[in-house]
Amino acid sequence: MTSTLIILALATLFALGLGLVARSGHDMGLESWTVGNRGFGAILVFLLMAGEIYTTFTFLGASGFAYGQGAPAYYILAYGSIAYVMGYFLLPAIWQYGRDHHLVSQPDFFAHKYQSPSLGVLVTLVDIIALIPYLVLQLTGLGIIVAVAGHGAIGKDTAIIIGAAVVTIYVIVSGIRGSAWTAVAKDIMILAVVMFLGIYLPFHLYGGIGSMFDAIAKAKPGFLVFPAAGNSVWWFVSTVLLTALGFFMWPHTLASCYAAREAKTFRKNAIVLPLYQLILLFVYFVGFAAVLQIPGLKGAATNLALFKLVVAQFPPWFVGVVGAAGVLTALVPGSMLTMTTATLISRNLYGAINPRASDDQIVFIAKCAVPVVMAIAVYFTITGSSTIVTLLLVGYSFVTQMFPSLLASLFPRLGVTREGAFAGIVVGVALAAWLTFSHASLGTLMPFLPAGIRDVNVGIIALIGNIAVLAGVSLATRGRQAIAAE
Repeated sequence: MTSTLIILALATLFALGLGLVARSGHDMGLESWTVGNRGFGAILVFLLMAGEIYTTFTFLGASGFAYGQGAPAYYILAYGSIAYVMGYFLLPAIWQYGRDHHLVSQPDFFAHKYQSPSLGVLVTLVDIIALIPYLVLQLTGLGIIVAVAGHGAIGKDTAIIIGAAVVTIYVIVSGIRGSAWTAVAKDIMILAVVMFLGIYLPFHLYGGIGSMFDAIAKAKPGFLVFPAAGNSVWWFVSTVLLTALGFFMWPHTLASCYAAREAKTFRKNAIVLPLYQLILLFVYFVGFAAVLQIPGLKGAATNLALFKLVVAQFPPWFVGVVGAAGVLTALVPGSMLTMTTATLISRNLYGAINPRASDDQIVFIAKCAVPVVMAIAVYFTITGSSTIVTLLLVGYSFVTQMFPSLLASLFPRLGVTREGAFAGIVVGVALAAWLTFSHASLGTLMPFLPAGIRDVNVGIIALIGNIAVLAGVSLATRGRQAIAAE
């Protein structure tokens, strides 16, 4: 066994050990398993939220997007910062309502606020459709990392199955505490690795960061600016808006919010997290450093840019360290995604069918659902279903459709009704799905528009339709009971 594989194996065992130890001294009732008895302080909540920045999508996708697309990749840097500013105002109110009413999932919030179990079921179904491909993404990244870092000694499929087994075990045993403890190790390791690579490689290969960009600009004119069409400035702005609005609409992110001990935790984190996200610049620097050093990567192969450059420049033991950091970026978000999906199935689907189910029953069914959810994700990861890939692209468009109804629920005087919220989400999701699956765009629907406007993200079109229907149906049904104000 090579030094690379030994380090990867140790990192995996370490994550499993942390996940199991996290359970010590805690009962695993519903609130403990899902939201840590709402007892997480600022640091643990910070790390859980930061875990949404540094996933395999960021580790591989951001560097690969920078390598393949250039300037448009910066949307990943921009939307999180905007989302955290919004979270400063929104999350304390959501947390307070969740604590007062003992909510443990995102659909709980909608069902209780709008006094509509059917709305809770709708949100649950949309969440699950969006979460499964997101989990597939983490497992796919895990397989790529182990296969490339280990020079093929362990196959991608084998790595995926091992990683899935590790996540399954510590999610069942420790719930959200396992994810939080592993996040501590993950963030320390990923920060060290990313900052080192982002500084060392440009200076080692080009003589500096500025020199690197000069070399790219000369070799590939126009690569570092937005194109006139396609991923243009209009695409950038609309995509940043869509993803910022949808950032906290992911159900596992909202579950992290419920875990906080007090409301001021979110305000503290909102101040620091935008600065923390600047570390993403170093991920971009690695992708840009690979442009001239590892030429010729196309399509999905661009996601290999970071690791191909690392393998070419460093000894096996260091490749193992980078790979270990990458493995943790898959395991931590993967555990939150798995636990959240299982909770949705038990709490918001089974619970809707059997409202008298006890908390112990809900937890038992959720734990039974964990290996089922993981098995489904592994299947789609290994088979590489094109349907899942398409769903991944529409995932943010889906979850963002919950934003208008959630925002309206915090302002009862707006008079948004349960019928309006339900209809708005249905129309928004249907539009997002139709536009994505049909490969339609604003340009194909309205070719007479100026070139830039035709590049607007289709998720924004779906969101506009959502808001229009929400307002119209609410106006028509306003005489009925609306949002729970308190």
